[in-house]
Amino acid sequence: MLVACWSVKGGSGTTVVAAALALSLARRDEGALLVDLAGDVPAALGCPEPTGPALAEWLAAGPEVEPDALGRLEVDAGPGLAVLPLGGPLPAASEERAAVLAGTLAGDRRSVVVDCGSSMSATGLALAAAAGLSLLVVRPCYLALRRALHAPIEPSAVVLVGEPQRALHRADVEDVLGVEVRAVVPWRPAVATAVDAGLLGRRVPVPLERALRPLVGLVVAA
Repeated sequence: MLVACWSVKGGSGTTVVAAALALSLARRDEGALLVDLAGDVPAALGCPEPTGPALAEWLAAGPEVEPDALGRLEVDAGPGLAVLPLGGPLPAASEERAAVLAGTLAGDRRSVVVDCGSSMSATGLALAAAAGLSLLVVRPCYLALRRALHAPIEPSAVVLVGEPQRALHRADVEDVLGVEVRAVVPWRPAVATAVDAGLLGRRVPVPLERALRPLVGLVVAA
């Protein structure tokens, strides 16, 4: 299944959710591919930044560069997990190029998780629209929910990143957006510490792993 994680506001936790979900899915026999459209995946996993051509170069190239070239751009990120890094800045790819990428990833035999970030470029929109599971990652924030109401696409589910002392809760988010919250990621110091130390790729913190199990179940059952 192609899973797209996206947000409408920076700092929502999209990269952490996408990376942790991909790491959990990588344990399956088929493995998983984590696609980076935001540029933060290597840092979050504690991997070296790519030095050669990456997804940005493929997107900027013309149709003469075939889709099978994407496989040569992948880097190993641990047992069962490959990363398709962004590399340089995300280019303004054509709708046709973005559609080719979406179709190629959707046909992959592995579970494919895309970190679309918050920019929602033409490429991000194409992948989120083509995804079998389109996940809006949002915090219980009035401003974030206000933006989400005007998002260019409708998510198939919501991942709520909890914050202490917020007045809004799960039921409020579902009521405002009209979309089910399928996972609630609690705020825990262990998660922030793992990300800041570049250790997320070694071991997903237990609270984060538990929170994402319903999403893993959705992908496995598809």
